[in-house]
Amino acid sequence: MRRRTVQTDVTMTTKQRLGIYGKLFWEARPIWHWLALSCVLCLIIIACAVLSPKLMGQVTGAIYDYWVTRSSGGQTDPLVPAVLPTLLILLASYGVSSGVRYANMSLMNHVVSHHYTCAIRIRMSEKIRRLPVKFVDSTPVGQILENMTGDVSAMGNSIHQIIETLIQGLLQMLLIAVAMLAEDWRLGLIVLATAPLSLLCSVKISGASRPYHRASFREIAQLYSVVEESYTNFSTIKAYNLEQAMAEKHNHTNQRQRRAQQRANLLSALIQPSVTLLNALTYVVLNLAGGWLAVQGALSIESVVTVVLFARQFSAPMEMMANGLSQMQRVTTAASRVFAFLEQPEEDPRSGAVHPERTRGMVEFRNVSFSYAPDQPLIRSLTFRANPGETIAIVGPTGAGKTTIVNLLMGFYDLKGGEILVDGQPMSQMSRDEARALFGMVLQDTWLFRGTVAENVAYGRPDATRAEIVQACQEAYCDHFIRTLPQGYDTIIGDEVTTLSGGQKQLLTIARAILADRRLLILDEATSNVDTRTEVLIQKAMDKLMAGRTCFVIAHRLSTIVNADRILVIRDGDIVEQGTHKDLLALAGFYAQLYASQYDRAV
Repeated sequence: MRRRTVQTDVTMTTKQRLGIYGKLFWEARPIWHWLALSCVLCLIIIACAVLSPKLMGQVTGAIYDYWVTRSSGGQTDPLVPAVLPTLLILLASYGVSSGVRYANMSLMNHVVSHHYTCAIRIRMSEKIRRLPVKFVDSTPVGQILENMTGDVSAMGNSIHQIIETLIQGLLQMLLIAVAMLAEDWRLGLIVLATAPLSLLCSVKISGASRPYHRASFREIAQLYSVVEESYTNFSTIKAYNLEQAMAEKHNHTNQRQRRAQQRANLLSALIQPSVTLLNALTYVVLNLAGGWLAVQGALSIESVVTVVLFARQFSAPMEMMANGLSQMQRVTTAASRVFAFLEQPEEDPRSGAVHPERTRGMVEFRNVSFSYAPDQPLIRSLTFRANPGETIAIVGPTGAGKTTIVNLLMGFYDLKGGEILVDGQPMSQMSRDEARALFGMVLQDTWLFRGTVAENVAYGRPDATRAEIVQACQEAYCDHFIRTLPQGYDTIIGDEVTTLSGGQKQLLTIARAILADRRLLILDEATSNVDTRTEVLIQKAMDKLMAGRTCFVIAHRLSTIVNADRILVIRDGDIVEQGTHKDLLALAGFYAQLYASQYDRAV
């Protein structure tokens, strides 16, 4: 099945970007009180930013007047007592501003961002549990990892940037603009005239960097997939001496990601220097104009110094906002991917009627139709019935639809037509959890999670006692090797990190199915790729497991299902033959050809 991505890479409109920013704040509902506190701290910082230039202008004006009066021989009051109160207030203003900035930064970094990102990752983890199997089948693991790590981290950082940009930056610029115009409208207009140029420069450069940010995200997801593939298939790569090939694949992917990231960073990095250059030019023009006005006597030194310092305070939030714009391109892309994931259609839990606690085990397919793609039908009007206690073997060539039948039984995919019934009740009228609770599964590909042996066996029945776990393991012929492990049933094992053989893993999954005690069983070929002695143990354990239960066996080696009550021969999604092993051999049809071909290969 072709892998797909969670989101598309079409260029977002302004409306879509604003919608994403709105969702970012909506996600921050649980921490609104911390955001409100941050806004209050921002207001204190702004007040200090507006007050400081005015105080510095007063001190400078007092010193200038003192110097002019002394130079002309006039009588002057002592300078220090005149300026000391204002200097103390100025120092206090700077101190308060620094302290509040540090407190706000700590609040945003250690409280808001952490709580924000943690909550989103928990939502994504819960979302995965509710997604249909088809989504997992068609989405690369690396992409999900990137969504939950890098993308969510970028979103957490964005809250800090948005607060500073929208609250502190814009409000500070507005108040300083009013203060400058009130001090002297001519110098104020010089400063304000360059603001549109800075904004236009920032928007143009940030827009140019957007495609490269999207390309970088795509390549990061691909890089995660390559790393995950290399790790999970480590033994196969070693066995076929493919280390160099995988290293080259990783290097090519890494280089593509590096080039895209490099271009995005290069363009984003141009924003702040460009704005800084425009502000510096404005600062030069402002000083020349202010000096000329002062020399002409049209403006006091105090007003010139005040406006010049206001201009510096005005340029700081502009540079901060420019830097924020460059970062917001990455944030927008990351957030769109995360929200696309969170908005994926969920699996319908189907709150249906309650099924009897103990099923008899009769399963019926009535005119079942299904296809993975609308234009490629796979199963058409499939009809058969499994009576209680029967073993139904499903055989056929690769791609015939054997595994699909199992997926439909488990409710992993919805039917396109027809109905599946258990004890006469349609499974569509049961909840998915209830329907799946009817089945036990032993698959060819074993799966063990990181935990103790006992926890792995009790996976399908967490409330089982230790005695029940041991009894299930004895029935599955795995108790003997479990007791040879370092801590016995308390030994930590896992699917990726374990010293258990393939046969021992399979015996543990059989013990898991025995302990779960389900009336309906789905069995894949469980004796593949094991030694003869282990195969005998597995077959004996399987016989115990299957006794008295309705079983659906996907058969790869036909010699293992010769004793099945009924064999369904599937070809292109249809049952072409059915009957016992002897009946099908006597028919000399497709099954007989499959059996003969396997026998010939065995010989």
